[in-house]
Amino acid sequence: MNSSPSPAPDRTGGMPGAVKPGVARHGARGGFTLLAPPQATGLDARFDEHLLEHATHRGPVASIWQAARSLVVPRTYRRFSAFDATCARFAQRGWPVAVRQTGGGIVPQGPGILNLSLAYRVEGAPMRHSEPGYQLICKVLADALAHVGIDAFPAAVEGSFCDGRYNLAVTGVHGPVKIAGTAQMWRRIPGTVQSHVGLVHALILVDVDCARVTALANEFEAALGSARRYRSDRVTSLAATSANARALGHDLLPTLQRHLEQQLTCCHDALAGHP
Repeated sequence: MNSSPSPAPDRTGGMPGAVKPGVARHGARGGFTLLAPPQATGLDARFDEHLLEHATHRGPVASIWQAARSLVVPRTYRRFSAFDATCARFAQRGWPVAVRQTGGGIVPQGPGILNLSLAYRVEGAPMRHSEPGYQLICKVLADALAHVGIDAFPAAVEGSFCDGRYNLAVTGVHGPVKIAGTAQMWRRIPGTVQSHVGLVHALILVDVDCARVTALANEFEAALGSARRYRSDRVTSLAATSANARALGHDLLPTLQRHLEQQLTCCHDALAGHP
């Protein structure tokens, strides 16, 4: 979890303010207002950080979106002396690097990957709301995935990139295998003592070459001088997981998005401590 007071400039691509969310598509009492992104694909990987401003003044908001091809890392990666040079080399290879405010580790973005972001205001210390936030986004995802024939559950998956207790996983031959990762950040609302706004984010591997993106993450870690390494058999995509999902073909992503939208209109009451 990251409780940074404000976004920091990104050495690899300017401020995240280059892309702004689109207009509200629909909302429901007790649910999130779903904001349509300004374009269908190719967004900046930090697009959703703007949702914090919306949530502060307009209530709970969500967005389902796709980013341009890139690698995304948290700010902690800047501690490596080789960070800038490594980012430049990967950008030349067609994999620019973005630095997000949420915590976690390195992740890929691009075609075949869907993002779900929830932003909402709470009262009290962020630590009180961290666990419910992860539980909420995992439930929204798991319920939507059930509609495409995938039984998913929260679990740590040792060896996966950006591992955490609230990955979403499926049962594999040798234990849980990751299909989605989650992260969050919290910020105190200026002029208040106990009011905070949070961003809870999930990255869903819909139809991705997991061996390729895992190898890329390992190359990046090695170039930094980091000892972290990841295993491609600890992650999988939805398309590789379920016969039902594969049968949907090109309809898999829009079908999943439709089910996510349905879940978002009724889930906000599950948030503990919302005023």
